[in-house]
Amino acid sequence: MSRPPGVTVGGQAVIEGVMMRAPNAWAVAVRRPDGLIEAKRDDLPGLTSRSRLARTPFVRGIMVLAESLTLGFKALSWSAEKAADEEHKVRRGEVALTMVIAVVFALGLFVFVPVLGAGFLKQFVNDSNIGFVILDGLIRIVLIVGYIWLIGRSDDIQRVFQYHGAEHKTIHAYENGDPLDVEAIQRYSPRHPRCGTSFIVIVAMVAFFVFLLLAPLEFFWQVVARLALIPVIAGISYEVLKAAVGRPWLVWASQPGMWIQSITTNEPDEHQVEVAVASLLAALDPEAVAEIHSRGAVAAGALAVQYEEDGGGDG
Repeated sequence: MSRPPGVTVGGQAVIEGVMMRAPNAWAVAVRRPDGLIEAKRDDLPGLTSRSRLARTPFVRGIMVLAESLTLGFKALSWSAEKAADEEHKVRRGEVALTMVIAVVFALGLFVFVPVLGAGFLKQFVNDSNIGFVILDGLIRIVLIVGYIWLIGRSDDIQRVFQYHGAEHKTIHAYENGDPLDVEAIQRYSPRHPRCGTSFIVIVAMVAFFVFLLLAPLEFFWQVVARLALIPVIAGISYEVLKAAVGRPWLVWASQPGMWIQSITTNEPDEHQVEVAVASLLAALDPEAVAEIHSRGAVAAGALAVQYEEDGGGDG
């Protein structure tokens, strides 16, 4: 095993591919219908070098979340375009419309519905304000888990979950200083404590305690306050997730997210692992890539990559 790198990376699964984010750049790699891997890379100056606010606790979580959503949309749009054959090409506007609809649907399902359901059910708990908040939190958690489980029944989403597992396994191997060949990567777990799934669960947990302060409010203001406090809850949740990494006494904070990852991650095949490695190599600086090659063999398929910016070439 080589010495672990000094920096961490993150990523997300996209349609037939993986997006990876390194300190100075982000990249996305996709397996095209013809079997080739295509990748693109864009520079990404660190948030801390662009804004002082990015170094401010709680505020930085909001900024990281906003940037992650922006990069996620770009990666998803590009992957939808590249993964489809000529007959089923997806336009970027169609992806944007789908994302807007998804955000509106999520706000309705995870903000409005729990408040409405809790408002109806609290009559059975002596009309208690505290009981209302507890019911609201329980309904939200059930909806989150149920929604993830339900969409996971789709074959297309199952493939996304496989790429999610490939992303996590590749990051595990990279951060532990192992060679990035398929055999070494496949030994790792498809679950990772820094996953966005863990973040979603922590958001739900933090929201429960924040919403306790809103218990006396009327229904309308309950909804308004929940929408207005989304950035605040995101900022607190980011700090909790960041603090939990590497601190055994805070492991409980990320554990529920690890459980949910048993739904959102699947074991990938070797071709999906190759795509994840290709994305990581594209995102890293040349020095980091050279260090990876010094560890030993790299997944062969990840080296035969066509890059969008130059129309071809080896990775």
